[in-house]
Amino acid sequence: MEPNVFNVLFLCNNNSARSIMAEKLMEHWGKGKFKAYSAGNTPKGSIDPLTIKTLESHGLNIDGLRSKSWNEFTGKDAPHLDFVFTVCDDVAGEVCPIWPSQPMTAHWGIEDPVVAKGTDEERLEVFQRCCRYLENRIKLFVALPIDNLNRIKLKGEIDAIGTITGSPKL
Repeated sequence: MEPNVFNVLFLCNNNSARSIMAEKLMEHWGKGKFKAYSAGNTPKGSIDPLTIKTLESHGLNIDGLRSKSWNEFTGKDAPHLDFVFTVCDDVAGEVCPIWPSQPMTAHWGIEDPVVAKGTDEERLEVFQRCCRYLENRIKLFVALPIDNLNRIKLKGEIDAIGTITGSPKL
């Protein structure tokens, strides 16, 4: 019997940094168990160059990346979503679309590396830190026994993961 593959959508305002990193990290760490997507409510239309540099430094595939609208995930042809995670505080406060599949949601807010000030090296360190935080959360999430948890317990677990910044304890 084929294992369940869960669809996960990461949301951010511009879909140019945090949600893109989360999509690629989930694609890597959740391979075979999760299918990852990302989108924004006001997509920038391009990926921040430091996002690309950060993903490449983690050895992640950047092929096919694009900034996209969350509207792509609301129509009848959209993939069935099992989980939706907001990764920026602005989107968490927005009225999100009604997802047809009624996915489980949580807020995993991360600082916006795009607005970081300083030299390119200092800004890249902010991007790297955001990527590490997201990676830690995703590693914890993919380790959850999703098929064995009831919805209430699972919701508590994914909400708690949103508060993790340091190294995960698996």
